[in-house]
Amino acid sequence: MTATELINHMIPPLKPTDNGHKAIVWMEELRVNQLPVIERGKFKGFITEEIILEENDSSIPISQYELEGQECFVTEDQHFYDVIRVASLHELQMVTVINSHGNFEGVIAIEDTIQAFAESTAVQEPGAILVLLMNQRDYSLAEISRLIESENAKILSSTVNSDAKDHSMLRVTLKLNITEVSHITASLERFGYKIIGRFQEEEIKSNDQERFDMLMRYLNI
Repeated sequence: MTATELINHMIPPLKPTDNGHKAIVWMEELRVNQLPVIERGKFKGFITEEIILEENDSSIPISQYELEGQECFVTEDQHFYDVIRVASLHELQMVTVINSHGNFEGVIAIEDTIQAFAESTAVQEPGAILVLLMNQRDYSLAEISRLIESENAKILSSTVNSDAKDHSMLRVTLKLNITEVSHITASLERFGYKIIGRFQEEEIKSNDQERFDMLMRYLNI
C-alpha cells in the first residue's frame, strides 16, 4: 500500500495567515493535536497544540510560530512502512505526502497507517511468528526463505531490527503461513540460526479438555 492510498482527506492544512486560535478550534473538532501548514502549495511544517500553548497567545498568525517537522514527509509512491519510520524519526503523529513536484498532497495519520497494517494479509492470515538473532554479516533473507520454503512454508512478512544490547546483531522477525513450526525451527537451528522467540496461533488443548472430550465420546456410544 502506497502513501497516496493512506491520505486522510478529512484533515485540512492551515495557512501561515491563519492564527493559533483557528488551529486550536480545528484540532478540537478533528481530535488531533497537530496540523500541517502549507504556503502556495508547499509544506512548511506542523503546528502543534503544545507550540500554541507555550506561546501563550493564540491570536498571532501561524507564520510567527516556530513549526515542527519540516522534514516529516514522504513521497506519494512510498510504502506505509516508510510512513511509520518517518513519523517515529520526527516523533509526530502525522506525516505529510508530497508529489513529484514537491507540492502538498495531504497528510497521513499514524493511526490510519496502523489500521492499514492490521488489515494487511500478513497480519490477518493465521500463522506462527519466529524471532531470529544473528550477526549482521550472516543475514540473508533469501537464504532464510529458501530453508523455510524447503519445509513447505512461506514467509508472509519480515522485519529486521538491530539488537538493543548489541548493534552488531540483528533481530529478524518472520510471520509464516503455517502454525506448526517445530520442523522449521529444527531446520533453521540445524543450519546455525538462533531462535529467540516462537509464537504459535495454533490452539493447544489442555489435559482437562481432552478428558472432557473422551467422556463425551464415551457417553455417546
